[in-house]
Amino acid sequence: MIRRLAMCVLALTSAVVLPSAAFAEPINFKMLSNYSRATFKTDAPLETIVGTTAGPAVTGNLTVDPSKPATGQGSIKVDLTTLNSGLAARDADMQKPQYFDTANEANKFAVFEIKSIDISAPLEAGREVPAKVKGVLTIKQKPVEVVADARVTYIKLTPEQVEAQKRFGFTSDNLKVRAKFGTLFSNHGITIPQLLFLKVSNEIQIETDLTFARQ
Repeated sequence: MIRRLAMCVLALTSAVVLPSAAFAEPINFKMLSNYSRATFKTDAPLETIVGTTAGPAVTGNLTVDPSKPATGQGSIKVDLTTLNSGLAARDADMQKPQYFDTANEANKFAVFEIKSIDISAPLEAGREVPAKVKGVLTIKQKPVEVVADARVTYIKLTPEQVEAQKRFGFTSDNLKVRAKFGTLFSNHGITIPQLLFLKVSNEIQIETDLTFARQ
């Protein structure tokens, strides 16, 4: 009898001590496009060219277990026809066949597919965690392996907070993902753009600021 009672106490104690994350399961997240954006940067001799897009042009999904985020999977799509660099003529020029060639529907989107995540700790509500996200970036149907430096924040809302925020698309479980990575125009069969007879850098720096909510 005493032994059985001791085992019951031990079981209850373990249930209290073990963090709730230990019982977590993968969560499917959808992107909240209204709170997400993507930026493409390249250096020119006289300026830094920055093309930005946001809203419906940025879409994606993630599947993440907060207790084991290294197993996360997902993909992000950016509509290249919507990039805005501040000069309409330049933006239109970048859609031409030698550049993004977006008249071809297959080239309309830049796509990032997550292959693996190197992250040091489980996701805890309210805490930002650094991560290395390995994936395949496809632009103009040319896939290239890249590694993104990311910062991930897991945000949990109480039922009261969900009620107040649900009209904006937020749910009980939300993720904020900020990431930076690079590629080359030449990696994707894109002619290096030229301004005033001076070529811009071959390098493209891509930054994303993405918000996801549980589906």
